[in-house]
Amino acid sequence: MNEGSYFQRVNSLTPTKFWINNPTRQQADLAIAYGASGCTNNPSYTQKMIAHPTEGAYAMGLFKEAFQEADDESEIAGVFQRKLIKPIADKFLPIYENSKGEDGYVSIQGDPIREDDPSSIIHDAILNRKLGKNICCKIPTTISGIKAMEFLIGEDVPMNATEIFAVSQIIELCETYKRVSKMTGKRPMFYASHIAGIYDDYFKLYVEQNKIDISPDVLWQAGLAVARKVYDIMQKRGYRAIFIGGGARGLHHFTEMVGGKVCITINWDGTAEKLIEQNPPVVYRLFNPVPQKVIDELMEKLPDFKRGYLEDGLAPDEFENFGPVRLFRDSFVKSWTRILELVKVKKLSGS
Repeated sequence: MNEGSYFQRVNSLTPTKFWINNPTRQQADLAIAYGASGCTNNPSYTQKMIAHPTEGAYAMGLFKEAFQEADDESEIAGVFQRKLIKPIADKFLPIYENSKGEDGYVSIQGDPIREDDPSSIIHDAILNRKLGKNICCKIPTTISGIKAMEFLIGEDVPMNATEIFAVSQIIELCETYKRVSKMTGKRPMFYASHIAGIYDDYFKLYVEQNKIDISPDVLWQAGLAVARKVYDIMQKRGYRAIFIGGGARGLHHFTEMVGGKVCITINWDGTAEKLIEQNPPVVYRLFNPVPQKVIDELMEKLPDFKRGYLEDGLAPDEFENFGPVRLFRDSFVKSWTRILELVKVKKLSGS
């Protein structure tokens, strides 16, 4: 189990957990060997596996199999996604069983093109859940996603609420879970994924396009400042959801969250492997305060930081079209559309 390695020390010295994102089968094995306790997959996974230099042929084989199990193009894409994720979920199943359902979850998110329809989200979640008892259904934190969650909570479906960038989203989400759980008596495993890295990508793009004069040191802290506030609110209010840090774009998106009762999901290439190689000290960093002057500059110069940071910064009907949410979802739609195009080509060719 690679005793003494970075993630093993994180596991032994802190409540922070390492999750792997969109892994190949080999990367899943490596991540588990180094201490990963869970896995996330997003709608880009299928396209990434088809394009992968070592997984491409394997993925295409499963892609062809999917045509034998569905007719509708979107359903074929969904079957293909489940075929790819099932072996990954099986690898994490012993962790789930040994932890009695506390760890070992593998999350899967359905068709991003139809995310504005709660019934579509529910349809995909129910099918995805059938993959295994350690499957966690990934649901967008938008109006339609929250409506779907209301139903799925009552069905006791483990969930990973995703596409969270704003404090107001986490409050609406967790209050919904609390209300529905009280009403139904159901309390399924519930994760909430704040996407700090993509938030930072969004801010960098905004600064470049609008030629904003802002210190790089201040800008570096933007996504993590919101993440820290989200975690603090969740702890102080006793919300049942478990915080997941997602969308990592740098090593700091892991190391700066160490110390909290959180799960941080990172890619193997470029992040997990680098942390293993660099083997940095395990230091509690999540609770380091963000200086008020940093918050003030971010609030003044980045309107969508202010909207994300304030508890009432967004109304629920604004979640779906919040800039960072759109940026994140658009990447999923682009990848899913590529798979749908492959489905069309195969149908036309008849091969």
